[in-house]
Amino acid sequence: MADDIVTTTGIARHGGARLPSVDIDSFNIELKDDEGFVGDRASKGAFRKIFDRWRKPLRNSGEDPFGDEPSDKISKKKLDEMLVGDDTEASAVVHSAIEEFAQELAYVTRRFLRTKAWAKTERIVVGGGFRESRLGELAIARTDIILKAEDFKVDLVPIRFHPDEAGLIGTLHLAPSWIFEAHDSILAVDIGGTNIRCGVVETRWKKAPDLSKATVWKSELWRHADDEPTREGAVKRLVKMLRDLIAVTEAEGLKLAPFIGIACPGVINEDGSIAKGAQNLPGNWESSKFNLPASLVEAIPEIGGHDTAVVMHNDGVAQGLAEVPFMQDVARWGVLTIGTGLGNARYTNRRKENGKNESKDDKARDKAKDGDEAEKTEKKAKKAKA
Repeated sequence: MADDIVTTTGIARHGGARLPSVDIDSFNIELKDDEGFVGDRASKGAFRKIFDRWRKPLRNSGEDPFGDEPSDKISKKKLDEMLVGDDTEASAVVHSAIEEFAQELAYVTRRFLRTKAWAKTERIVVGGGFRESRLGELAIARTDIILKAEDFKVDLVPIRFHPDEAGLIGTLHLAPSWIFEAHDSILAVDIGGTNIRCGVVETRWKKAPDLSKATVWKSELWRHADDEPTREGAVKRLVKMLRDLIAVTEAEGLKLAPFIGIACPGVINEDGSIAKGAQNLPGNWESSKFNLPASLVEAIPEIGGHDTAVVMHNDGVAQGLAEVPFMQDVARWGVLTIGTGLGNARYTNRRKENGKNESKDDKARDKAKDGDEAEKTEKKAKKAKA
């Protein structure tokens, strides 16, 4: 194990495949078909295009219940209201869009399940902003039914935490468990193509050592897409947000760990640089001369009198990690995050020495093994009697 931990942080790898609770079998897979990237068929934008197509017949007849408002400008809240409203045509349009999107999401999910990395996946958590709506929940449930009807042995479930907080909470699982023994909170950063969110995450480790009761104590949001900053300007603003949170946390008496967990789009190299997938971030984040973790350590060298450690991983991976405490009854599981694109990651739970988080597969193997041993014993007894 010691040989696996080689990093600039001194405690864990950036973008590492082995974490304290899980092994990451794959993340950020870019599958393709004849139409392009498969994930684009189940993105937030894909749903809006489907919705717009179902509006077209009514629009052509001059009876569009949504009026002249563009499909990509209608809020999820309004669509949710239309689902249960008195206007049956409007409700039918939204239901039709949900059904078609569910078929697309089922197609995409099948493609992932047929890859080597996603083989034997038992459960898939669906996160991202699309999940934060009734229409998103219905699309996930419908996809689950479609896959079960096709005899896929997998469950699709919505992510438990609010999508805006899951990425922050998930970064807890990037840190080694010993860091929680003397501290009750960490700093977390969730970077997206539109927003940068920073937060103080309370571990509540003493109440739940598995981090199932972790919560975002305080957070700040910056819509960097509105300001169009340079890369250096974005880092400067991020540093200010983190320093402000440190000051507030210290004033409230929380014991902040000298650790910053970062969720960031793209493929994260071991040294903290970004190989690819950061094209929506301000400036060139894929430059070999840019290293966000190193920049943060330089700007915030200490937290609470201790050297700052920073660990960064893919944002889809981090969002899925928030579900680790609730996935202990399965061995292999994944996450799909529906947003501007489709984030993805697949995990295998690491068995604890005490066996408390033994999965269904592990239990089945043990039961089968016990049965084999019993059969062997019985055969020996019969042979001895003969």
